[in-house]
Amino acid sequence: MEIPPSGDTPPTPLFETAHRDFRDDPPKGDSPLQKKSPKLCGSNYPLSIAFIVVNEFCERFSYYGMRAVLTLYFLSFFHWDENLSTAVYHAFSALCYFTPVIGAIMADSWLGKYKTIIYLSIVYVVGHLIKSVGAIPSLGNQAVHVVLSMVGLFLIALGTGGIKPCVSAFGGDQFEEEHASERSKFFSIFYLSINAGSLISTFVTPVLRGDVKCFGEDCYALAFGVPAALMVLALVVFIAGSGLYRKTPPQGNVLLEVCKCISFAIKNRLKNRSREIPKRDHWLDWASEKYSKQLIGEVKMVTRVLFLFIPLPMFWALFDQQGSRWTLQATKMNADFGIYVLQPDQMQFLNPLLILVFIPIFDLGLYPLINMCKLNFTPIRKMATGMILAGLAFGLAAVIEVKINETDMPRLVPKESLIRVLNLAENPVQVTIQDKDLFQQPVESFQNPAEYSKLILNGEQQSLHFTLQHQGLTLAFNYTVKEKSVYSLIVFEAEGSLSSRLITDLEAKPENGLAAVRFINGLSQDVNLTIDSKRFIAVQKNYSASEYSLLERDIYNNGKCITETGEFPLELGLLDFGASYTVVITNVSGGTVETWKSEDIKANNVHMAWQLPQYLLISAGEVMFSITGLAFSYSQWAEFVLFTVLLFAVCIIFSIMGYFYVSVDPEDLEEKEEKRETSSRGNMIGLVTQKTKL
Repeated sequence: MEIPPSGDTPPTPLFETAHRDFRDDPPKGDSPLQKKSPKLCGSNYPLSIAFIVVNEFCERFSYYGMRAVLTLYFLSFFHWDENLSTAVYHAFSALCYFTPVIGAIMADSWLGKYKTIIYLSIVYVVGHLIKSVGAIPSLGNQAVHVVLSMVGLFLIALGTGGIKPCVSAFGGDQFEEEHASERSKFFSIFYLSINAGSLISTFVTPVLRGDVKCFGEDCYALAFGVPAALMVLALVVFIAGSGLYRKTPPQGNVLLEVCKCISFAIKNRLKNRSREIPKRDHWLDWASEKYSKQLIGEVKMVTRVLFLFIPLPMFWALFDQQGSRWTLQATKMNADFGIYVLQPDQMQFLNPLLILVFIPIFDLGLYPLINMCKLNFTPIRKMATGMILAGLAFGLAAVIEVKINETDMPRLVPKESLIRVLNLAENPVQVTIQDKDLFQQPVESFQNPAEYSKLILNGEQQSLHFTLQHQGLTLAFNYTVKEKSVYSLIVFEAEGSLSSRLITDLEAKPENGLAAVRFINGLSQDVNLTIDSKRFIAVQKNYSASEYSLLERDIYNNGKCITETGEFPLELGLLDFGASYTVVITNVSGGTVETWKSEDIKANNVHMAWQLPQYLLISAGEVMFSITGLAFSYSQWAEFVLFTVLLFAVCIIFSIMGYFYVSVDPEDLEEKEEKRETSSRGNMIGLVTQKTKL
């Protein structure tokens, strides 16, 4: 999410800031073209900004829409685990925030802002197209999909980051100097388009992914294709306004000047270490032989601010977890809001929505109220408060994760397994396992099983002796049990005698909020089952069990059961988020199928609405932190506690650093430099560059 700085001064990218003032010589090349652009409806707003604003809306829709489904794409399409999916997601995000350096250098030193936007937008479009093609399941194997996706993501990162420092500054270039107030309002509209694109895309793209099916599964090709189309539209709109733009030629890059200034100061200081040479107030003053006082003064301010900002990347590293760990957390929650079932990656839309709500509330309500109370709520204190709010958000996320994990299957260690009994016979059965103190009470007929019981084995696998007592009869069976596995012992009556079968159950919850279901055929004839129009399952007779089928959460009452005697309706009822079910077909009579459904793994019982408080806190923290002023991944709920502790630690460090930070006005700095130069001019000695042995 992106939000504009407060105040009337328009936001300017770091590498676009007044670099012509840092140079002693005028910029090379032609002078800027002072073109008068047609105005919008007789106002002082140039018509060209309409194309820029629409371009930015489409580009942000493209970027945030693609990124919203990226983590689940890695998880579901590539079948990567959560840690690898999160790591690649944040590596991509980090690259997107590094490439603006490349775009700024290209614009300032080589192509100019207009051509840089055009060329890198083409790269951007190509990246989107490659990414969309890589999401087509029928195109090659997984290695092909991974290569295409990674190439596409690299080009997208180069494109979105490369144009980032250029577009807003290019929009500011369209205004004449006498229209500074209109330029300031333009930036508000510009950032509104960013947030509008982000808000709409993070809500719509997950719908395209989850609610639309293509190639028999979630339609990631469409979810990536629509953002690609929006980026093509963004490029077309930007080019359409070409004849209206005021285009300034490249005038040199301030980043290179700053680096050269720092480098020269260090080298000059090392070459002139003699005690006869007077010391200087600041180590950057050793660059005064080559660079202007204004540049040196500005670099001093930059280095002081950069030191203060050292802890700040931690905030953004944690903030960006909304698209990874918080989305993964949402996949393990109940997303049914009654009138609408929310996709887990749709929760991200709350952030841009809350930002649009919080900005006027904070600027027009909260901050004036604090000022009325005569509290000195400085920018540094605002940012520290933002960190505290973000830390509280991760604290809430940790609490929610603990509640979510209560419905998870126990995590097994070596020499451990889980077992339960499903008694499908007509009378109670007493089950005994040799040398194991389990199942103290008889298991009633069709009794909903309690929690799984833990088996301790003597090795990686062990042959266990089972004894069944049923109506005065005792039967014995031997089964081999493997470690870190989950089993159900099915007890049933077949052909007048008691029998049993040991089947393997799921070891963990179904991923991404899906439901799992399997069938046990208790009939004396084979059956063919239809769950929906696409699911066909064949189950052999005499208590054979099918494999698990993964389904979207829904009510399934339109199935069919086909036997030798006819076709019968099959009603399964609700198959809920994250649950696993065993459905036993017990009888066919009167034109209906009689079934018994057991919930093997409990459904997700923590509602997704419980994520709202953490989104409120992180968004409020962003407003305070970002207006005023990546990637940690591990497994289990403890990571949220880690994030909370890290952010509070960084907040304390930042507050301490801020306490000792003293703001400096540039004019005061220049006045001080002039006084120092006047007082020391009389006893300055000439410096001679000499080779010094180190």
